[in-house]
Amino acid sequence: MSTPSRVSSRSSQSSAVKTSQWIRGIVFVALFGALFIAGSFMKLNLGFTVPFSLQTFVVMLAGGLLGAAYGFWSIFIVVILTAVGLPLMNGPGGFAQIFGPTGGYIWMFPFSALLIGWASDRLFAARTKLSPTKLVLLLLAVLVFGVLFVYLTGVPWLAHVSAKLDLAGAVKFGMLSFLVGDAVKAVAATLIIAALRPALPTIRPAT
Repeated sequence: MSTPSRVSSRSSQSSAVKTSQWIRGIVFVALFGALFIAGSFMKLNLGFTVPFSLQTFVVMLAGGLLGAAYGFWSIFIVVILTAVGLPLMNGPGGFAQIFGPTGGYIWMFPFSALLIGWASDRLFAARTKLSPTKLVLLLLAVLVFGVLFVYLTGVPWLAHVSAKLDLAGAVKFGMLSFLVGDAVKAVAATLIIAALRPALPTIRPAT
């Protein structure tokens, strides 16, 4: 039978662990927010596709490594700060950027991280390395939520805002031109998530 002092000690230890996890989560949110900002300014040229930024790559990693909640907040905070006028995403910031030609992609980034994180949380529930089947499921989640899901709002909005592109043109220039590069990023992100997620410390308090 547990004595009151032991119960109090266990409660204090549990509270301390949860506090430590929350602090760790905030640190990771800030870190991936900074990586997202850096990725917005970095261009990568593979030679066989158009140059692309590392924005979506960081979104994939944020969701896959931090999980749904922290992955969402790490990207959402940067989007909000950009909306209020800070030039954080390779542009002038403000509503002109958020509702400009690339706005449809920008809006979806936090939700992309959220959904990738949702899938990752479930696949890594046992905190062990993924089986080949689960690795394929993770890749599919990253491709669907990190690539196709972003095009779902990005392409129609590009066609709506642009005076020169109809929907077919927006699909060509706003999707097909980047599809190979985005697929490469999805594969790379999946491999990194699969390697690092089991080794990461727990950053979300148990409910």
